Amino acid sequence: MELVAPAMEYLDSYRESLRRGWSSETAIEDAAAAASELADVNADSLAFVVALNDLYFGGRPVILRDGSEVPRLPSVRRWMWDGEYCGAISLRWQPGTMDLPPHCLGHIGYAVVPWKRRLGYATSALGQMLVIARAQGLPYVDIVTDDDNVASQAVVRANGGLVAEEFVTPPSSGSHPALRFRFALNA
Repeated sequence: MELVAPAMEYLDSYRESLRRGWSSETAIEDAAAAASELADVNADSLAFVVALNDLYFGGRPVILRDGSEVPRLPSVRRWMWDGEYCGAISLRWQPGTMDLPPHCLGHIGYAVVPWKRRLGYATSALGQMLVIARAQGLPYVDIVTDDDNVASQAVVRANGGLVAEEFVTPPSSGSHPALRFRFALNA
């Protein structure tokens, strides 16, 4: 499995994941979100791919779980690829600071489509994204997992992440117990 920048050559496979009900925007099987995203892809495929490769995703706001909208942070998105679309991973940050706004819990987020899980893809993708984070000059990155998401915690630990904090997420993110892991990148 490799990370690839979203491109037209991978779009048919990405569309198929949307047809199956997967949405990279919600990182879950969400038929309504997938249908909306598929409509965007079909309306103007090239614009969709260009926006995914734009650090600000075309300026589109982020819609939080509670329905509120917030400005999008700069981010690098990559698709997991093994001959077909497997999932997505992104690195986000605020220019000039390591602090993140309260609605953005971590620097890296990832999700693997259900039919490609348990193949080591998330672990590999995170390792590859940490290289990209180092190249951005970030001294560290944080990743947040739900406190009961043992699989994601194993992915983070396999890449050297250490628990930095146990906390409850803000209401905009569901108000649930979580763990913040940190990766030191300056070594």
